[in-house]
Amino acid sequence: MASIPDRLADAPEGPERFLWGATASVSLGRRLDSTALGGRVAELAGRSVLIATRDQFATALALIELDGIARRLIIGTPDLPSAHLPAVVTKAGVDAIVSDHDRGDDALGVALRVLCNGTVMPTKETLATCSRTEWVLLTSGTTGAPKMLVHSFASLTAPIGRALGERADVVWGTFYDIRRYGGLQIFLRAVLGPGSFVLSGAGEPIGHYLVRLGAHGATHVSGTPSHWRRALMSPDARAIAPLYIRLSGEIADQGILNALHSFYPQASIGHAFASTEAGVGFEVNDGFEGFPASMVDAPGDVQIRVVEGSLRIRSARIAVRYVGEHNSPLTDDEGFVDTGDMVERRGDRYYFLGRRSGIINVGGLKVYPEEVEAAINRHPAVRMSMVRSRRSPITGSLVVADVVLKGDSDSSGAGGEMVDFKREILQLCRDNLAPHKIPATIRFVPALEIAVAGKLARPA
Repeated sequence: MASIPDRLADAPEGPERFLWGATASVSLGRRLDSTALGGRVAELAGRSVLIATRDQFATALALIELDGIARRLIIGTPDLPSAHLPAVVTKAGVDAIVSDHDRGDDALGVALRVLCNGTVMPTKETLATCSRTEWVLLTSGTTGAPKMLVHSFASLTAPIGRALGERADVVWGTFYDIRRYGGLQIFLRAVLGPGSFVLSGAGEPIGHYLVRLGAHGATHVSGTPSHWRRALMSPDARAIAPLYIRLSGEIADQGILNALHSFYPQASIGHAFASTEAGVGFEVNDGFEGFPASMVDAPGDVQIRVVEGSLRIRSARIAVRYVGEHNSPLTDDEGFVDTGDMVERRGDRYYFLGRRSGIINVGGLKVYPEEVEAAINRHPAVRMSMVRSRRSPITGSLVVADVVLKGDSDSSGAGGEMVDFKREILQLCRDNLAPHKIPATIRFVPALEIAVAGKLARPA
């Protein structure tokens, strides 16, 4: 099975390609005769290596150098609490740590530490790839210790096979962090394809990253719908002129699809369904929310089912297994992953309702927050919204909504205008939702919190 170094060595001649970080860059063509690990890569051969870097540029360099060398790569996320590190180390059998700073956590009992601080040096060391590296990704969105999922190089790269025929001047960027599945997909797509890649820096403001994307001529940019809503709110949104925009990680409602089409009319816009467990399930490129019903039960590399409203996926792209979770089967008896994403068929199309785990119970009736948000976001003055529950002595819970207006309709406007917006939004909800789903109150707010994973930070 080929590794990243093997693919780079076999790459055809073409324009020089780069990996651009916030403060440093490297030519991808020179990665084969250079090292970011201080010449210590041989010490990591055959080991279970935890990548625990602050900056994802260092992460990218380590992944390129260690794929096919390490037995297992555990990709630590930037928000992994230190309290969960001992469990990760124990479950994954970590016997080496690669970091870009002095971690000061000797209590973990891992003696081998290798520095990867983003500095690339020439090397004459050649170490043939000899291992089928396991890639271990951490799940997000849980209150306890994250689960760890094993992917193979084959399962990670299966969704991008067709993309490797991209034009040579492609420059990828992503608001995702590459230490999560969505960002890792874009990283691999860029590195294994013919183009270059622009990485965001640790804590880099979105406006700064947009300017850097523009300076490097980014042609393809990906992120969650929340990422894109924040980008459109930035005064630097015009710094980029992408040819392709990709959304994933959250429901792409018609509001954000229309807004992006209007703001970047030159771009093709697609949204993908993907998760760490199920991999990339499918992509939709027709400009509409949801996905065609013809995809369900259709033959192909990816098989899609809907069981009691829940989306299920089977393919060669799904994770191999959990690490240390013997009582948590990844698939059902037929090999399908239950994604936990609920969908509803209307005519010849399925529409996403929300996560099964996020239901609000209003007097015994189900409300998916994302479904209400999709209705609110259709209002032309709305940039984004978040729906949550509020306790009620009568129904148990009520639906309430926090709404961010677009820059030319912000919440500091005249009181009468705010009343009009509220009335119009409620009418949109009445026209598209059942009565129990209509927000009891709407509050206009200047911003909504976005979690490190790029999704709305919903109440636990």
